[in-house]
Amino acid sequence: MSERKRIGAKKKFREPLSHERIVTAAFALVDRHGLTAFSTRQLAAALGCEAMSVYHYFPSRAHLFDAMIDRCIGEMPVAASGEAWIERLRRVSFDYRAMALRHPGFFPFFAVHRLNTRAALAWLDSVLQIFEDGGLDAGTQARQFRMLAYYVVGACLDETSGYAKGPTAAEKVPDAEVERSFPAIVAVGPFFQPQHHLRTFEAGLEVVLAGIRNSRKR
Repeated sequence: MSERKRIGAKKKFREPLSHERIVTAAFALVDRHGLTAFSTRQLAAALGCEAMSVYHYFPSRAHLFDAMIDRCIGEMPVAASGEAWIERLRRVSFDYRAMALRHPGFFPFFAVHRLNTRAALAWLDSVLQIFEDGGLDAGTQARQFRMLAYYVVGACLDETSGYAKGPTAAEKVPDAEVERSFPAIVAVGPFFQPQHHLRTFEAGLEVVLAGIRNSRKR
């Protein structure tokens, strides 16, 4: 085969499509550009195929997002019984945060999804089992699960797409005026930077877990 034909054959070669490859490419686009900029046509272009080829695997955007939900779920294995139930809740919380930080563009969708795919329901059931293993009745389980979710999901939303990335005033107060007139804000400002997020998350989580642990004594 001539060099020209060999190069041509190489150019024509494309990695075959698969569910996994499409989901991986979708995450790359969403986490880089956000959900609002995402489209099936854009995804197909990244994969080097036509949009109809993507629809062959995922008949709708919703089906694709369900697969992305399940990929996220798979990144958060729930430890089986064998260690203290509070420690298992701590591990689940940190695994959830790690997943959110890996997928900052997709996480706002994940955070409000009802998590009713089979994989997601199995994960939720496993998490609730931890509360049951802690000796909590069903009503207390529900309240404490929700309390933990309020904290962990809220913290992850803030870290991935929250306050620091939110809308700002049309006429921002000049930095010099902020330093002169709002000293308390200036003093704590450095501690809101990303390098302090983990320490803040850990501190808040311990407060929540202490409350969950104590709920068993009431």
